[in-house]
Amino acid sequence: MNSYRIPEMARKYMEYDMIQAHTDLPHFPEFRTRLLYAFLSRHSTLSGFSELFSLVTSLVQIGMDTHDLVSITNNAKEMKAARSRQLKVLAGDYFSSRFYYLLSHAGQVDLIGILSHAICEVNRLKLNLYQLMKQLKLTADEYIKQTVEVRTRLYMAFAGFMEESLHGAWPEILRLFTQCEVILQEISRSETAQQYRDSWGYWLVLQQGTKEECKHIQADEPDYSKLRTIWLKYKVTPQLYQMLNNCMKQLQDKLQTLESKELSKELLSIGEPFKHYLSTPKALEEI
Repeated sequence: MNSYRIPEMARKYMEYDMIQAHTDLPHFPEFRTRLLYAFLSRHSTLSGFSELFSLVTSLVQIGMDTHDLVSITNNAKEMKAARSRQLKVLAGDYFSSRFYYLLSHAGQVDLIGILSHAICEVNRLKLNLYQLMKQLKLTADEYIKQTVEVRTRLYMAFAGFMEESLHGAWPEILRLFTQCEVILQEISRSETAQQYRDSWGYWLVLQQGTKEECKHIQADEPDYSKLRTIWLKYKVTPQLYQMLNNCMKQLQDKLQTLESKELSKELLSIGEPFKHYLSTPKALEEI
């Protein structure tokens, strides 16, 4: 297919009344899925499977992301909260199971094994990251690096599927797009005090803050006005804007090196939301 329609195709598996009425789902992995589709569409023999492969990979990613939304403990006694938690578990399992069904019916059994191995690797990376978080042994830079690695691992499984001319470009372009995506989300979190826990700013303050500041951000019920003061002191949001700006420049430079100018143009259009965000008055003030 010439037109990109993966989100619409995925919607039929995601939009169930029971799920929508009782729980929230994670955002669709738009950037990574569009990238995968763009690269696979240029494969001389696999272009006919670009939609299928992109669809099943997005469903697996949504399934894993949905499971990540399940709280570790279930202390809430309300029926609504309990039902939401149960549906997240079931919805995550359902989304993940669709890739077995769709690939097996298309005769793409080998890819089932490849994606299954990638899922195991994602879970291993997540476990390592959670352990570092629990032990408070994570720096702000390492947080970004490992978060990007977790988010790209599933899509990195397609490195061996790429055309020879694009084989070397895929990992780096995927990493830069995902890094921009992660930083953009961290900017949003930095502007909403209630979402500070385990954010880039959180790990930065633990790394650079005073003993009193570190104690305050680790409190169960922090003073959000004081938290905002700490964020301003360490220039959390301005630093993130600068990181996004630097990452976008690296991405643009990398895309200019592609042999296919048509692909380069398409990928630049995929990254347009990052460029547009950086051109807003607020972003220009921070950079």
